[in-house]
Amino acid sequence: MSRIKVAVAGYGVIGQRLADGVALQGDMELIGIADIAPTLAIRALHENDMKGANGITYPLYLVDGADKAQFDALGIPVEGSFDELVQKADIVLDSAPGGVGAKNKLIYEKYKKKAIFQGGEKNTVADVFFHGYANYEKGVGVDYLKLTSCNTTGLIRSVDALDRAFGLKKVAMTIIRRVADPGDYHRGLTNALQMEKAPSHQAVDLMTIMPHVEATGILVHTPVTHGHIITVLASGKNGKISREQALEVFENHPRIRVVSIDEGFLGNASLFRYARDLGGRRGDMYEIALWKDSVVESGDAIMFAINIPQEAVTIPETIDAVRASMKTQLTREEGTSKTNEYLRIGRFKK
Repeated sequence: MSRIKVAVAGYGVIGQRLADGVALQGDMELIGIADIAPTLAIRALHENDMKGANGITYPLYLVDGADKAQFDALGIPVEGSFDELVQKADIVLDSAPGGVGAKNKLIYEKYKKKAIFQGGEKNTVADVFFHGYANYEKGVGVDYLKLTSCNTTGLIRSVDALDRAFGLKKVAMTIIRRVADPGDYHRGLTNALQMEKAPSHQAVDLMTIMPHVEATGILVHTPVTHGHIITVLASGKNGKISREQALEVFENHPRIRVVSIDEGFLGNASLFRYARDLGGRRGDMYEIALWKDSVVESGDAIMFAINIPQEAVTIPETIDAVRASMKTQLTREEGTSKTNEYLRIGRFKK
């Protein structure tokens, strides 16, 4: 079977990582990326001879409104227009700024191309709100899928793992949310915490993906950039979930890294540094981290805390979505396992 031809629209924080993720897949081909301006990310790519993960060349295409003269002045090679890129693709991973993806969908529909949108778009842009573990089968063969946000993606991994093992009826969460990605100066310089009205969208989104679980949550913005931390209180349908039972489930999940304070994982910065020391591109970590020290019993409920590496956590689930939409793997077990294999997720557990 020929490799799936994948295009990436938008080469920002997520788009860069999507391009790398696709380049690492043995059954996919990154045929190009598209953007509107010679950003620092594009300039760095050019300085690396337009080569990304695995030494693969990332051909650059320009969306409508781009000034090609700006690229020419910097010597950045341009292959063609966004329309030309879309026509060559089997599927497009749209990581354009929120709202732009909905406009891009008109182009995808024009050329009858499948597309996967990121969490910044409204749910109405897609046919299925998708998560690789919680509802993979609903995305099989579907033309337009939308991923959950970074927080919701990691949250659902942990909640779905417990739900499949024991059955859950209710979850309550508190999200300690990083205020911006590294380098996002437009967010301003702050020394404050900011509350959002409850319930948080992550709780609502979780119920959209997993309607059988009642969820609510509170979100607090914090003036940090490296990762979110979520505390979760989960109640089982069939009585008590013990600490030992929960830990066994978490330890066995490929996309959950169980860590402890005694090992030196004191918080989000420890995980960010560890990811860089592992040597992956940009210091990315695809797994969420779950503190063993945080797993405690509260009556019949179980409580735990997870770290969400917001820049990379949605990449595996997006690759899962390609597999589902293109029907290369028809079940969650097959699809997620193939993605994990190529991204080398869970290798530390072997």
